[in-house]
Amino acid sequence: MTKLLIVDDEKNIRFGLKTMIEREFPGQYDLTTAAQGAEALELYRTQGADIMITDIRMPIMDGIALIENVSEGPLPTGQNSRPLIIILSGYEDFRYAKAAIRYQAVDYLLKPIRRDELFAALRKCQDNLAKRTHMAEQIAATESYRLQVQSVRLQELLLQPELAGEDIGIWSAEIGFDQYALPFSIAALTYKNVDGSRMKKEDLQSLAQHMFESVDGVLSASLLDREGRMILVGGPRSKFEELSLLAAERELDGLLVGVSEEGSRLTELALCYRQACESLKYTFIYPKTRLIWYGDMQMKRRSYPVPKEAIRKLGNILGTNREKEIGPLLQEIFRIDHLPEMDISYLEAVSRHMNEQVLDEVFRVYGEASVDVLKLYRKVGDMSNFCHFHDYFRSLEQLLSELDEYIKEVRSAHSEHGDMKEAVAYIENHYHRQLNMAIVSNHVSLNYSYFSEAFKAYTGESFVTYLKKVRIRKAKELLGKGSLKLSEISNAIGFENTRHFSRVFKELEGVSPQEFRDKLVASSAWTAGANNGPDRE
Repeated sequence: MTKLLIVDDEKNIRFGLKTMIEREFPGQYDLTTAAQGAEALELYRTQGADIMITDIRMPIMDGIALIENVSEGPLPTGQNSRPLIIILSGYEDFRYAKAAIRYQAVDYLLKPIRRDELFAALRKCQDNLAKRTHMAEQIAATESYRLQVQSVRLQELLLQPELAGEDIGIWSAEIGFDQYALPFSIAALTYKNVDGSRMKKEDLQSLAQHMFESVDGVLSASLLDREGRMILVGGPRSKFEELSLLAAERELDGLLVGVSEEGSRLTELALCYRQACESLKYTFIYPKTRLIWYGDMQMKRRSYPVPKEAIRKLGNILGTNREKEIGPLLQEIFRIDHLPEMDISYLEAVSRHMNEQVLDEVFRVYGEASVDVLKLYRKVGDMSNFCHFHDYFRSLEQLLSELDEYIKEVRSAHSEHGDMKEAVAYIENHYHRQLNMAIVSNHVSLNYSYFSEAFKAYTGESFVTYLKKVRIRKAKELLGKGSLKLSEISNAIGFENTRHFSRVFKELEGVSPQEFRDKLVASSAWTAGANNGPDRE
């Protein structure tokens, strides 16, 4: 709704104008009135106004002084432009007309006010306001696009290993580097929940920008990088520490920050970005630290060759009733005693080899485990799924313990043929039903995945192939009797329809069921004829 302020020292005129406008433009204006300029100025400063209709001759503060204050003073909170002015006067005085022109009044109306002139002036104001709104939207869209382009180009710049001298000016113009506050630092932020899940990118961006503004930091640029980290370019450097303290006050325990050294040249942006990202990585090692300065990471950090033999040994002892050795060996592999001084690249390399030599190998050899184990397996496969190293280590220990049990059960199922004999007998007795592996594995009380591997080891064939062969063997017996239709045989041996039965039969026997039956009939006829033929003596 358009805010309209009417200012006149004559009460009858104020309310007469108000009544006329409300009747002609019902529900279009939020109308306020004032008896003189000082009162109107106070209302404008507290409430704002889109259009102002003001008399000239008034006590305390006249209309010209009011217009001067409104046109030259600060805008009210939430208002982006000056109000449109319509001047009223009972005097045909050119001095007032000149004032109206100087302050770009929309119209100058003489008293007594004519309705048609007033309404025409208001419609002119509405047109001007609509143009302003349209122009503001265009400017906002243009500015938004400009900022998006700058953000994309800055993201590209941060990934540049080095810049040629002739490119520096181009990059500087494209990202608006001349507007940056110097010196700058770069902060890389992420937010990880207790379960290792990350805050949504849009929420992280809003949170980081709002918090940096809350500590009165100067933000020159911000963006979400390709890894989903929030990148802030700004200063002074101490404001990033204040941001971290504010996060602690608000109990935002999952907000983690890595901060670079200071830079002042465009060519230092990419370097500072790498420093911030490297610092952020080390929050993984220190569970009670929200912010890491790059300078604090410059000590010589420990690193070692990946202990491939120890990792191989860990994989070998799984499922061998040596579960007590798993924990100590795992601590030895990750060198837990040296964790605070550890180079994080060592942990990343060990985790990668653990995935390849132990976890992936288990599932390659033994097949898929339960859904819960697979979920944990997928999570443990990437250290970035965890907030801190000790969370990752505990989950890895849990996974290895469950894999140890899983392998023992699989091996037990392979070595104990009693369950498999019972499963085969069940298939032989119930092949005519709608069987599947879940039904049979439940019958012998074995995990679905364990059963799959054990059944294949015992019979030499997958469950599906074995069941097909049993059914086709029974079908051949029925086809030899010659009295049942193919549809009756298909139903009797557990197939859903004759087409499926015929396809499987031909797949295994090389001929269709009818061709097989014809062959049996021909063979029987020949045998009968041979037995009943004349003696050749």
